[in-house]
Amino acid sequence: MILSVQHVTTYRYARPARRIVQSHRLRPSTFDGQKLIAWQVLVSDGIKGGGFRDGAGDWLQGWSVPGPVDSVTVSVQGQVETRDTMGVLKGHRETVPPEAYLRETAPTRADAALTDLAHGAVPSGAAADADPLDAAHRLAAAISDAIEYRPGTTGARTTAAEALAQGQGVCQDQAHALIAVARCLLRPARYVTGYLQTESPEQEAAHAWVEIWVPGLGWIGFDPANRCCPDDRYIRIGSGYDAQDAAPIRGISRGAGGETLDVTVAIQMVQQ
Repeated sequence: MILSVQHVTTYRYARPARRIVQSHRLRPSTFDGQKLIAWQVLVSDGIKGGGFRDGAGDWLQGWSVPGPVDSVTVSVQGQVETRDTMGVLKGHRETVPPEAYLRETAPTRADAALTDLAHGAVPSGAAADADPLDAAHRLAAAISDAIEYRPGTTGARTTAAEALAQGQGVCQDQAHALIAVARCLLRPARYVTGYLQTESPEQEAAHAWVEIWVPGLGWIGFDPANRCCPDDRYIRIGSGYDAQDAAPIRGISRGAGGETLDVTVAIQMVQQ
């Protein structure tokens, strides 16, 4: 499938901002299920800096805006060819060992309820160790059942434990919770950002899911929001310990006043 992407992010400042520095994780990953056809990122009044590929295989690109400016717009446009690999991340070059993703972060910290959910979905014993892929599917299904996908019910700082307690959230919350329960069972898991081509009016094109390390197979994607593994409707961008670590755009600026953010994303199927 060939997917077309248009992604525009605009930052507006209450007072003119200066010396804006941004780090972008906006270039799609390269692996067996994904091939870049064309891709362009532009920053209004921006100066392109250095870029590098990190140990997780993600491309990070620096930008700066000297200012003063009242707003900054980051425009992404391109086409990606995708193929369904049943969630398996084949041919992705990275050097970070899977065990690094056992690290706990504040949004993915497991409380007693998450710990109970993990052990309830995958009881300890030889059977659980014998089929780690089945265990990963069980964990993803448990999160889908426990946290209903409902936009507008949580915020950017909501933790996995808080989302589970209220029983609803968005894909970020479901991803954080799945990472938490996987790490409870000492299974490496990481947060993945990307795009999803969807016809659902409730679901946004900017999406997040989880990859769990399965011995013998490698990283496998699980999307608890849609109860599936990523297929050719998905475009993988990058990964991290949690949503903040994997954020597509991170930055700092100098200047007083508040900041507002507006994001629009459109994904269309060009060819199947």
